[in-house]
Amino acid sequence: MTDPPLIAVLGPTAVGKTAISLQLARQFDGEIISADSRQIYRGLDIGTDKIGLAERSDVAHHLIDVVAPDQILTLAEYQRLAFAAVDDIHRRGRTPILAGGTGLYVRSVLDGLGIPEVPPNLALREELDAYVAANGAEALHARLAALDPDAAARIDYRNVRRVVRALEVCLVTGQPISVLQRATPPPWRILRIGLTRPRAALFERIDRRVDEMMARGLLAEVESLLVAGFGPELPALTGLGYRQMIQYLHGELSLEEAVEEIKRQTRRFVRQQYIWFRLDDPRIRWFDLEQARYADMVAFVANWLAP
Repeated sequence: MTDPPLIAVLGPTAVGKTAISLQLARQFDGEIISADSRQIYRGLDIGTDKIGLAERSDVAHHLIDVVAPDQILTLAEYQRLAFAAVDDIHRRGRTPILAGGTGLYVRSVLDGLGIPEVPPNLALREELDAYVAANGAEALHARLAALDPDAAARIDYRNVRRVVRALEVCLVTGQPISVLQRATPPPWRILRIGLTRPRAALFERIDRRVDEMMARGLLAEVESLLVAGFGPELPALTGLGYRQMIQYLHGELSLEEAVEEIKRQTRRFVRQQYIWFRLDDPRIRWFDLEQARYADMVAFVANWLAP
């Protein structure tokens, strides 16, 4: 018996994953599972470029608006919810489509990543954050390298949040996170569709999208979240767009500077995403959306789905 299918639509921010995943869902009787670590938050709509309610009523979406901005959804919880969504979609005879650009979310599902069941230790995190403030990110990374060289080799020292998490798991459990994260492939037949564009075209789309977010009311959205009592220190509000709007509201940046900083940091984030979704990964079938025809993508997916 053939394993049930899972289609994954991968690629960087602003490349066009939402539009393509919607088209594929309509074409192949699919439902979409979000793999976006910011779209899990209710009320963060414009800054995360969350799909509208009209589209969600047309094509079923999962793992959007899961928690409030002051709640935490761990990677292990996300993985459990995603696995349950895939199984539920299969039971109803439909095709699950995982779509998003959060590399760790995608890996947790597609690779069956082992995730340590270690809740956040706020006191330890504060201690490690203080260490970074006093000694720098590279010094913290060196501490991780001494305890778990495999994890340190995979994590960029500049990604302080991931370094802190790896150290947290190691110090709490006494085991390297690299050992606890060993993967168990899930029981599905997986097709990885990668979407890309030339950098110049992608960066132009990013700039245009940020301008559209501002026109749609990103600043007002951030103001309403702060008025509702959600503090700027929350992880939900430290993401792209939200952090820069808060800096503007605090008088740290002009509005023009804040908008330009969103664009600059989004371009930087795209470069990081291409590390997660490598163009030379043989498991991914890449389509350059500046050249590829949608009909060719449909034919490729249809052939893969055929019994």
